[in-house]
Amino acid sequence: MIWWWIGNALLLLLVIPLVAFLAKRLVARAQEVRNYTADILTHGVGITANLDPVPALADTVGLVSAARDAAARYARVVAALLERRP
Repeated sequence: MIWWWIGNALLLLLVIPLVAFLAKRLVARAQEVRNYTADILTHGVGITANLDPVPALADTVGLVSAARDAAARYARVVAALLERRP
């Protein structure tokens, strides 16, 4: 029966405080992860706001291509005019 009381005392004095200490550390780490995920979410939303104009890049590529073609036509016309000049 004395061993039973010694086992209970060890459980009460050593194991339970150790489990409580480790649980506290685990909860603290989980809170850090929660804070980091909130930070990631905040900055991720900010990044997506900066990506809203990206679809307009397709229009820009088309406009640049059209401007390049127009400039080439203009250059050909000017070259032809300069060749006819006396």
